[in-house]
Amino acid sequence: MKYEDIIHRCFRCGFCKLTDDYEEFNCPPHKKYRLESFSPGGRMWLIRARIKGDVQISERYQQILYSCTLCANCVTHCIFPFKEDLVNIFTAARESLVEEGTLPPAVRDYLKSIQTYGNPYKEPSAKRGDWANGLSVPAYDGQEYLLYIGCVGSYDERARKIARSVALLLKTLNISFGILGAEEICDGNEVRALGETWLFEGLAQRNIEYFKTRNIKKIITLDPHAYNAFTLEYKTLGADLEVYHYTQILAEKTAALADRLKTDPLEVTYHDPCYLGRHNNLYDEPRKILAALPGVKFAEMVANRGNALCCGGGGGNFFSDILGGGKESPARIRVAQAKETGAGIISIACPQCAKMLEDAVKAEDLEDKLAVKDIAELVLSRLETK
Repeated sequence: MKYEDIIHRCFRCGFCKLTDDYEEFNCPPHKKYRLESFSPGGRMWLIRARIKGDVQISERYQQILYSCTLCANCVTHCIFPFKEDLVNIFTAARESLVEEGTLPPAVRDYLKSIQTYGNPYKEPSAKRGDWANGLSVPAYDGQEYLLYIGCVGSYDERARKIARSVALLLKTLNISFGILGAEEICDGNEVRALGETWLFEGLAQRNIEYFKTRNIKKIITLDPHAYNAFTLEYKTLGADLEVYHYTQILAEKTAALADRLKTDPLEVTYHDPCYLGRHNNLYDEPRKILAALPGVKFAEMVANRGNALCCGGGGGNFFSDILGGGKESPARIRVAQAKETGAGIISIACPQCAKMLEDAVKAEDLEDKLAVKDIAELVLSRLETK
């Protein structure tokens, strides 16, 4: 397995599972199960034991590997030089299970759906652009930007609403963009996270070649997961792309809408998506947008930025649900943290986080106190129609 030469350097000091102030556990699977084997350090030791032959692959071993959300809290808080490779090590351990054909059924089914249908929803590619029906969103034909939606935004009912809001805002701001619709291909971020390197590289190369053929050089992504794939993973495969998450575009343009924004009082908090924040260091742009909205009072959660608790959907868990739900699930804990701020809205910038946190709000019976709104939805809702 890759990284064998550094795995032994971890001696489970425990900083990896905490926040900066060492007050809270912040590793989602460890926070839920409170077992050392589910912590980053415990996972490192189990991977080493597997390499040495002291541990055999079992359902429990699979659960420990795949309940990790790859949120990178461990990368942020580990005190050793090898910390940058922690997520890579956990991904490589998953790769070894893929190579041996010993996958949890939910992971196997997800990968099979991507290979067979091109998306995890088992929907026809022809429906990939249906989210834009009725919006008069142009097909890509040499515009400045490609708006890339991804599998979740294309097929998930909640995420489609977010995609529509982003597209409408870009149109309102006179951004030159187009979409691929049925021609769009899965970005493969979760495929990579689940350890299927061969399938991921196939998807990536298809996208890279397609972008070259269409002369696509600038991309705006709806989903931080796609942003992560295009920005970090594709670059290692030779892609030359200028990639933006939509909040980066809005952060620079929202001020242009100032005279059209309603000034209704509203108290809002913000949840940092892992693939936007810890993985790609984009913390300020969403907050800049919220600060530009008249009447909005921003209430920061105690756990924010690099200390933000993952919603539980990362690392493929949005689809596999291996981490699972329940009272101690990270999404429900995160909702409780949001409630403590007194805000009436949890703003988000990721369609997967939106779904996870909305379900948690319902599970916590807080629908009359908390609403989950994407930042694009918030801005659009405050636009005065003329």
